[in-house]
Amino acid sequence: MKKKMSWIALVSVLALMGSLLAACGGSGGTGASKEPDGNSSGAATTLRFATWDTGDALKIEQEIAKKFEESHPGTKVQVEAYADGFDQKLAAGFGAANPPDVMYMWDFPTYHQSLEPLDSYASKDEDLNIDDFYQGLFNYGKIENQLYGIPAGFTTRVVYYNKKMFDDAGIAYPSDGWTWSEFQEIAQRLTDKSKKQYGFGVRAENDTYDLQGFVWSNGGSFISEDGTTIEGYMNSKETAEAIQMLGDMLKNGSAVLTGGKGQQSGEDIFKAGKIAMWESGIWPLESFREAGIDVGTVEMPAFEGKPVKGVLAESALSIAKDSKNKDLAWEFIKFYVSDEAIKMRVADLPVRVSVVNELKKDQDPLYKPYYTMLERSDNTPAFLLNPKWNEVNRQLSAAVESVMFGSDAQEVLNQAVKDSERYLK
Repeated sequence: MKKKMSWIALVSVLALMGSLLAACGGSGGTGASKEPDGNSSGAATTLRFATWDTGDALKIEQEIAKKFEESHPGTKVQVEAYADGFDQKLAAGFGAANPPDVMYMWDFPTYHQSLEPLDSYASKDEDLNIDDFYQGLFNYGKIENQLYGIPAGFTTRVVYYNKKMFDDAGIAYPSDGWTWSEFQEIAQRLTDKSKKQYGFGVRAENDTYDLQGFVWSNGGSFISEDGTTIEGYMNSKETAEAIQMLGDMLKNGSAVLTGGKGQQSGEDIFKAGKIAMWESGIWPLESFREAGIDVGTVEMPAFEGKPVKGVLAESALSIAKDSKNKDLAWEFIKFYVSDEAIKMRVADLPVRVSVVNELKKDQDPLYKPYYTMLERSDNTPAFLLNPKWNEVNRQLSAAVESVMFGSDAQEVLNQAVKDSERYLK
């Protein structure tokens, strides 16, 4: 606190001296260097960066901020860790016209009107090397064909499997190109209720965003491509079949419900060696390895005769429209998605082709399925297609949850459509 007060006092004295010199010197220049976005004072420019990360990921981001400061004298990056309160704090900042300059972003339909369009920055700045990014990632940061976010990290979804449990049962490891029929057969064979051991874990509360990969793979969808219609899509035969498959696995006992009230999470049960297969993104991989699980990954299964489809979870970086340091914010984003910074962020999957090639991530058996699924993730998620999707999704989420507890998927999806159509009018 003393150091802070001393700094404030010093700045005040310098400001007063500058005013006196300006008064005595008339129209003569002071010689102060001009900062980006017009800051001509000698004081440091503070750039605010908001993140949802905590723990080791946050520490890495703080290190990246320090490196940026070293290469940009006179700049102080203030890393603001919002954690679970990210959306509330971000919305409050926008509402008060005092948002962070740069922020992690994924919910572009909600926030895009408060964000700076980045098309002109990205297209004119050769240093970004935009062609080095996996191009499909940019689709998730666009609203009405305007770009509001630069990809920083992503994950697709894969199936994790416990190699020891497969070995003990004499079952060959799954490989790319397998089907849901094969998946269900393996799950049955790896289930031993006397040991409280199951082939697969199904979430009690599923995020419908993540379920879109299942649904698309069966030829279904939650909403039409133009974002206007849910009748015949959310309750189509194909959509219902995909959701019902999970409910049926719970009914026949080849899967166990996870993460519900009083239940362990799927990740914890997998680490305990009590479920053989688990579906997720990149997030739990390191914890599985730390737990001593001999874990493998494989792309998602296919429905018979249909192409596998995936869904992305992407973290992008955006600039606030109200930021007074937009040019400096852009420089920070460029640094954050540079080869150097990407290699520092070990918990993220690299978004640059050159980094993936250098690190041979796409050749590593553990990481290759994520990039295989990236090639299959070209559908547009429902929340990007209709601004009222959050209201519709409440009915859909309730319907999906009821299927996990025994309801018929076709019936509850029909009802969800009836309850939701008023939001699309």
